[in-house]
Amino acid sequence: MSNVYLLKAAVNAMRTARGEPELDAFDFLTLVRARLQIMDIPETFLYRAVNEDFSGGEKKRNEVLQLLLLEPRLAILDETDSGLDIDALKLVANGVNSLRAPDRAFILVTHYQRLLDYITPDRVHVLAGGRIVKSGDRALALELERRGYDWVKEEAA
Repeated sequence: MSNVYLLKAAVNAMRTARGEPELDAFDFLTLVRARLQIMDIPETFLYRAVNEDFSGGEKKRNEVLQLLLLEPRLAILDETDSGLDIDALKLVANGVNSLRAPDRAFILVTHYQRLLDYITPDRVHVLAGGRIVKSGDRALALELERRGYDWVKEEAA
């Protein structure tokens, strides 16, 4: 299945669920081309099979492209920074940041501060043993970077 077919079907399914009219091919291509520019993805990606022969960074950028097109109210991004070089990390962060809105929430799972250098979190939670053991603002993420996780685990014990 080509990427463009999947994206158009997903966008139109989301629009139908929201009570909006489906996009025709022309309007969809206009929308997707604008989102491709945000993610610095060449249009040729649209005509490749979904994730076929995509590098790790290309897959991540394609996932954020899907977010940009679907505009979900809640998105869970699990280790979005995994395997990304700094340029791809900045593109992914830019795409996520462009979707920030009061009526939209992101749960961003990461083990490293570097993604949070580009996406500033509103809240930070530390999960250990299947439960949240510490919460705070961006300062908590910076403290974790400086001190590691052991002190949080000790406090939680």
